[in-house]
Amino acid sequence: MSERQFAFPLSNFLMIIELGKGLSIMTTNNKGVALIKNNILIVLLLTLIILVGMALFRFERIAEEVANGKPKYHFFVVAQNSVDPFWKEVRRGVEVAARDYHVAVEFTAPRFNNSEEQLRYLDIAVLARVDGIVTHVANEADFNGLIDKAYDQGIPVVTIENDAGGSKRKAFVGTNSFLLGELAGGLMARATNGKGNIAIIVNNDVQTDTTSKNLKISGFLHAVKAYPEMEVVKVYTSMLGIISAEEITQSITGSQPAIDAIYTVDTVDTLGVAQALVDFNQVGNMVLVGYGDTPEILRYIEKGIVYGTVMSNPYLMGYQSIKSLMEIKEKDNVSTFVDTEIKTITAETLDAYRQGKTNGR
Repeated sequence: MSERQFAFPLSNFLMIIELGKGLSIMTTNNKGVALIKNNILIVLLLTLIILVGMALFRFERIAEEVANGKPKYHFFVVAQNSVDPFWKEVRRGVEVAARDYHVAVEFTAPRFNNSEEQLRYLDIAVLARVDGIVTHVANEADFNGLIDKAYDQGIPVVTIENDAGGSKRKAFVGTNSFLLGELAGGLMARATNGKGNIAIIVNNDVQTDTTSKNLKISGFLHAVKAYPEMEVVKVYTSMLGIISAEEITQSITGSQPAIDAIYTVDTVDTLGVAQALVDFNQVGNMVLVGYGDTPEILRYIEKGIVYGTVMSNPYLMGYQSIKSLMEIKEKDNVSTFVDTEIKTITAETLDAYRQGKTNGR
C-alpha cells in the first residue's frame, strides 16, 4: 500500500488540526465571536470524523484488494429477462462461478423479453472491450453480426440457452431444445394416457424467442405424432406474465373443441396456468405439463395441479458459461457444446429431486 494513496486524506487531517490549534489560542471577550468560534470548531470536528470514516473505508477496501488480488478478467452477461425465475437461477450460477474463478462479472437483462434491448447491451459490451461475453440469443439472424464483431476484436463469446451456430461464438452452454420438447411430449402422453386435445402456451413479449421455443415445440409435436388420439389444437402466445397466462387459461376452459391438456415452455407461464387451474376449479379436469423447478412449481406437482415438468439446469448453465470463458482465456480451448442436462420432475420423482437439490446435485 503506497503513501500516495492516502496523501489527500492525510493532508486534510493536518490542515484541520492546524486550524483547530489556531482557533483554540484565540482570545476575545466578544461573545458573538466566541459563539462563531465554537460553531467553526463543531463543523471542523464533524468534517474530521467524516474524513476519518472515509479513510478507514478506503483503507479496508484497498487492504482487501491487496489480500485477494484484483479480478483476473471482466466478463459481461446478457440474459433474456430479469423476471423469470429461470434467469434468476442462471444469475446465481454466474455469481458463484465469478467468486470461484475470481473474475468480475456484469449481469444485464431487460425486465421483459426484448431482443432490441439485449442487442444494445451486447453492443455496449463489445464497445467496452470486456474480456469475454456470455449472451442469450433471441434471434440468431439479429445476433450473429454483433457476435462476429466481438470475435473480430478478440472478445470470446459464449451463447447460453439459445445457440447462434452460424456465428463465430466459441461455445454454446445449454441443452438440446428439441430433445427437451420431445421428453415433454412423452410426459404428456403418460399424463393423458395417449388421448387428448392439447394447447401450447409460449411467451412473446414484443419478439418471439424463435430459436429454442420453436425447437421445443418441434420436439413436442414430434413426440405427440406417435399417439393418434393426441392432437395439438392451438398454440397461444402470452406476454410473459402470470396474469397473461391466467387469461389464456380462462379462455381455454371454454374453448371448442374442448381442450383438456396444456403444455407451457417456461417457468412464468407454468406458474400462471397452475394458479388459473386452481382459481377456475379446473384441477383434475385439465392436465398441465410445464417447465421449471421453483418451490411453487414443486408444490403444484406435489398437489397434483402440475403433472410434471421437463427443464434444463439454469444454475449449471450460468456456472458453466463462466467456466467456459475461463477455459478460453486460460487454455484457448473449450468444448463447443456444453450440455447442462435435462431434468424430468413428477410426483414420483419429487422426493429424490428435492433431496438432490439439498445435496447440491
